[in-house]
Amino acid sequence: MAEHPTQDLLAFLSPDTRLDLKDRATYYVMGLTGNPEGRRLLASQPELVSALLALTSDRSPCMATDAYHALINLATEPAAHGALKEGLPVLLKRLLDPTFPMANQVCTLLSNLSREEASCRALLAALQEESLGGLAALVDAFCTEGFNAEASLHYLGPLLSNLSQLPEARDFLLDRSRCVVQRLLPFTQYTRSSIRRGGVVGTLRNCCFEYGHHEWLLSDEVDLLPFLLLPLAGPEEFPEDEMERLPLDLQYLAAEKKREPDPDIRKMLLEAIMLLTATKPGRRLVREKGTYLILRELHKWEKDPGVLAACEKLIQVLIGDEPEAGMENLLEVEIPAEVEEQLQRLDLEEADQLQQQQEEKEECKSQASCSEGLQR
Repeated sequence: MAEHPTQDLLAFLSPDTRLDLKDRATYYVMGLTGNPEGRRLLASQPELVSALLALTSDRSPCMATDAYHALINLATEPAAHGALKEGLPVLLKRLLDPTFPMANQVCTLLSNLSREEASCRALLAALQEESLGGLAALVDAFCTEGFNAEASLHYLGPLLSNLSQLPEARDFLLDRSRCVVQRLLPFTQYTRSSIRRGGVVGTLRNCCFEYGHHEWLLSDEVDLLPFLLLPLAGPEEFPEDEMERLPLDLQYLAAEKKREPDPDIRKMLLEAIMLLTATKPGRRLVREKGTYLILRELHKWEKDPGVLAACEKLIQVLIGDEPEAGMENLLEVEIPAEVEEQLQRLDLEEADQLQQQQEEKEECKSQASCSEGLQR
């Protein structure tokens, strides 16, 4: 083979090709997707991505599985998204089919694909086709334990989180006549999967950007705050006067109560509460429910620098003075140019660190996916 024989590979990736030849070709492609250079090379060939999509329907389960593994890795490359978007109707139909045996692979692929905004919008548009049932069908699948007997569908969590970055998706989730967000709340304590748990926390955090819904989210009708605070709470005992200030669900917790073990999820929970304090009514309600008490104990326990910083910022908002008139809504405050530049610089530094961490995670994930295929 040539050094980069992507065009030569196409002849061997057809569903009609002899099985042993397809096997060698997919083996080679899967190996390429295990590193960034290989992914970029393959992503630049739309015909090859389309051929892999076709192979997901191969009669050989091993061949289809290998094609999915390669596509899952390629979906992290924006250059591959054009060809992948062509397969959205079929992929979504498979995802929402409770009998489809490879729904986990489809779910992971769509989760990776939806990280980029344009592809996320294309996915939501395809999902809204009448035959698929829209976002409601996705929420139903997420909230139904054992929806697919052969697939856990944990990556529906990150997929929902990605979709909730779009205003139109948040409009659906926060529709007060549908009772959608209330169905998601129990999953902040879902112990069987940190992926599903983190996805729902990310979804709730994104919903908190809609400050017009804050009072409703904090009201008894939804009662969001205890679901955000409970994972941050430990087994600490409080004096009686402090205990009475806490929501009932956070009073007299068992001695074996554990905090959320994933620092990324703890940080998202704090960010969600911080967003709820953006408005004056939100700050009042968050303060009244004893939030500071939980954060005070969390701060003593926390070791992760990023989570500690988020905790300290939130504590400062809760114990600080109220903003002056005209600045009560922190999401609408006009920031001076020099302050904004400084904040942007700090955000970029943090984003670089997060990107480096994410790339390391993706590299591990790619190697794991590739290893699964090679060991079939």
